[in-house]
Amino acid sequence: MIPVSVLALLGVNFLLPGVQALLCQLGKFEIVRNMSELPLQWTPKEQSCETGWGCQDTLVLTENGPYVNLILTKGCTEAEDQEARVMEHRTGPGISIVSYTHVCRHKDLCNNLVNTSPLWALPIETAPGRLRCPTCLSVEGCPETVPEQTCPVGHTHCYNGVLLFTEGLISTILKVQGCMPQPGCNLFNGTREIGPMAVSENCNPKDFLTCHRGLTLWMRPGLSQEPVNWTVGGSQICNTGEVCQETLLLIDVGQSSLLLGSKGCSKIGAQESQRVSVHLGPPGVLIASYTRLCSSDHCNRANTSSVLLNALPRPAAPAPGNVSCPVCVQLSGSCSPNSDVVTCPSGTTHCYDDTVILRGGGLSSPLSIQGCVAQPTSSLSNRLQNIGIFSVTKILKENEDSDNYPLMKDGVAPVPYLSWVMGLGPFLVLWLAGTGRGFAMLTNSISP
Repeated sequence: MIPVSVLALLGVNFLLPGVQALLCQLGKFEIVRNMSELPLQWTPKEQSCETGWGCQDTLVLTENGPYVNLILTKGCTEAEDQEARVMEHRTGPGISIVSYTHVCRHKDLCNNLVNTSPLWALPIETAPGRLRCPTCLSVEGCPETVPEQTCPVGHTHCYNGVLLFTEGLISTILKVQGCMPQPGCNLFNGTREIGPMAVSENCNPKDFLTCHRGLTLWMRPGLSQEPVNWTVGGSQICNTGEVCQETLLLIDVGQSSLLLGSKGCSKIGAQESQRVSVHLGPPGVLIASYTRLCSSDHCNRANTSSVLLNALPRPAAPAPGNVSCPVCVQLSGSCSPNSDVVTCPSGTTHCYDDTVILRGGGLSSPLSIQGCVAQPTSSLSNRLQNIGIFSVTKILKENEDSDNYPLMKDGVAPVPYLSWVMGLGPFLVLWLAGTGRGFAMLTNSISP
């Protein structure tokens, strides 16, 4: 017999004695908008539920000055029926939090909340006070310089904290700075759950660092000689216990070179450190890295590759030697069997040929290297398991077909598009698409 859960996923809706499997509206998203854009509406998808399950709607609005954060989750639930309820956890002016929750079983698609109207009202006009506070509402972290606003009259303290909304394994961390009428860290007013989400709050800024975030790739000759600018436009809020990291990996095979940069958060328990390492060469293939771990907001702010290049040896150009080798460095693919063959520099005696998987910092991709080396050298992965944020895993030769690259353990696939974007310019900034934090947009649309 096919399990009920499988039939539900296939869209089969049928009756068991006294119980009907419901069809519910489905949607999850998190978004920050300007208050002037409210009210908002959305178009949900649909989901067939397990027999006996109900439909639920949960919407949370966090307002702060000119900004509002919306978190919506709707779908099937085992929870008991609950009449539609609006709760004001913290009322404005200043920072306010209001939620809507509803669980129903009386008909298909009964969780029919499709706009913010039940929670939204025009802001109350208030006289300005004397206090000015930094104002920010963001899931990416506040910028290094936060704009200030004049607080409403009666507000005497500036708030600085993070709100955590967790549903299953998915969490949203919302950074909040703004005006409050009294000191303290209790925006939820004692609430621990809102619908299917657990909610909590932390006002120790050192527990949740904000770090620069982005993955940057350069591919062109001479990257070991001339520095390039290294800036990213993104940021992220780290989990408690994490620190900021920045990593540069340089591979130079002579005729071509690759420089890969990552900024973001590093794993829990990492200690502050900074170092430059030469993993291979010179002469011949040069593999070197710069890594930094630090524990203050936006401390991973190196803005050029000179932090790596200034620490590398600068030997004079060697004379030609007696060995010839193919040379190639290729991310997201294997080096061609017809790679350019060059005369190796004096002091090198062997050819190097290696393919590994780089994982970490938002990347999972094969990396192939060919070139000249001074002595017989095993795979990079045999000597190193990690280079900064990146882990290194060997690919066996028989598995080097591009369709057979392994996935990361957490299910993140390689990034095959990297191989064709190299012609778009001298460098490419790849924005990280997600880290498992925040709710994925599953609705068809959201519009003011």
